[in-house]
Amino acid sequence: MKKRLAIAIVLLVLIVGGIVGFNQFRDQMIAQYFAGRKAPPVAVSVVKIEPISWRSGIDTFGTALSAQGVDLAVEAAGLVREVKFNANDKVNAGQKLVQIDERIERADLGAAQAALDLAVTQLERNKTLQERGISASNTVDTAEVQEKNARAQVAKLTAILDQKEMRAPFGGIIGIAKVEQGQYVTPGTIYATLQNLDKMQVDFTVPEQEINKIKIGNTVTAMTEVGDLKFEGRIIAIEPRVDPVSRLISARALINNTNGTLFPGQFLRVRIDLPVEDGVLALPQTAVSSSLYGDSVFVVRKDEDEDALTVAQVFVDVGRRFGGMVEISKGLTAGDEIVNAGQNRLSGGAAVVIDNSVSPDAALE
Repeated sequence: MKKRLAIAIVLLVLIVGGIVGFNQFRDQMIAQYFAGRKAPPVAVSVVKIEPISWRSGIDTFGTALSAQGVDLAVEAAGLVREVKFNANDKVNAGQKLVQIDERIERADLGAAQAALDLAVTQLERNKTLQERGISASNTVDTAEVQEKNARAQVAKLTAILDQKEMRAPFGGIIGIAKVEQGQYVTPGTIYATLQNLDKMQVDFTVPEQEINKIKIGNTVTAMTEVGDLKFEGRIIAIEPRVDPVSRLISARALINNTNGTLFPGQFLRVRIDLPVEDGVLALPQTAVSSSLYGDSVFVVRKDEDEDALTVAQVFVDVGRRFGGMVEISKGLTAGDEIVNAGQNRLSGGAAVVIDNSVSPDAALE
């Protein structure tokens, strides 16, 4: 009985040992197979980093406003007798827009004009009599004072009549009427807005760190969010103080040739053009990968031993960005070939084959 048990134990040990040994042998052979097998090279697109002429600029946001734009207000109280415009009419400078009832003032003006005519006649008569030695000098003086008072009264009533006749201060597009015929209005009542859309301006701000970079006359490009419209202009004014709360400085640019396609109050993306810099190393933004460890690129290297191409992950310092390009301030030298498509399949030391049809090179716009 004991002999049979011993034989069974030995057989069991041999079977288990054989299975374990076979599995170890199999795993070893599989590991040797894959260790000797190289992954196929990854097709990537590359771009060579070279010094370029960098068109530097400052990107910010702004608001459009007309070079001439006002809210038109009533100057004198009274009933609105006429509204002589429709919304969005193009009006000329001096064109009558609103007439306030002026019948009483016009009647008063007639009486004042008659009094002026009488005062002038009386003054001329007294001067004639004085020349003949009939009238005293004080009579002429009194007549002169009366003539001046009458003339002043006519001027006053004429000014009041002018205040009741609302005219356009300049040419432009008038907005929606805010008063109606028969409505009683008081001084200061807004009756419409008038905007000259032929010349537009844009107000924007820049950080205080950029104060020394912007100057009167700098060219700017303004782009709308709607319709993808782009306009050119130049800076005409810079506020001579920094806002102590926001630490921003305000500036204004004049934009020409908007052709009525830009409206006051619109949001604009503004770029202030700065002098062109030569010799700046730059790459397409697609070539730079960002992570928690920093910005990096894959640089193509030639393996001298195997005459093959591999990549090395290199961390770089990036600077300004513009037009799909990013400035490289540290980490690369001119002439390095950088992968700009296919990085997601790469790791340091991976074999690659260059195929620039994978992705075309980005270009500075």
